[in-house]
Amino acid sequence: MRRAIYPGSFDPVTNGHLDVIERACTLFDEVIVAVAINDQKQPLFAPDERLAMLRNAITNDNVRVAPMEGLLVEFAASENAHAVVRGLRAISDFEFEFQMALMNRKLDPDIETIFLMPKEEYTYLSSRIVKEIAKLGGDVSAFVPPQVAKALARKFRIKLGEVAPIT
Repeated sequence: MRRAIYPGSFDPVTNGHLDVIERACTLFDEVIVAVAINDQKQPLFAPDERLAMLRNAITNDNVRVAPMEGLLVEFAASENAHAVVRGLRAISDFEFEFQMALMNRKLDPDIETIFLMPKEEYTYLSSRIVKEIAKLGGDVSAFVPPQVAKALARKFRIKLGEVAPIT
């Protein structure tokens, strides 16, 4: 079985992430979406919330969502995966992703990194930008699944399509 890991914080999952997942499914028999749990970061959504949002958004039966702590290469080995999928939106992503791919190769030469580009309409999209738009009361429904837009609205205590009142 050709199995790949698609790691990330997914804070929150965007339509760009979902596009990369679907592209990966055409290349692999199983894709494990690994939600990174990192005590050093301060995510907006708790790990259980991120896992639930992904599970609700993914419709492909060949995708499994799992929490991941520690080194990516160790997680991949424990899942018997031999590939890591990473999305590249722009040239600015490349340098960091290239360094990570080389380090992962050094740690475990049996794990390959596959770079996938999302559809052009998602190349500007990032979780950080989506959170900023939602925080300022903007409509993020074109960028994330419906349940994620609702979760963002709850987090920032606004109604969809309305600007948060000044308090």
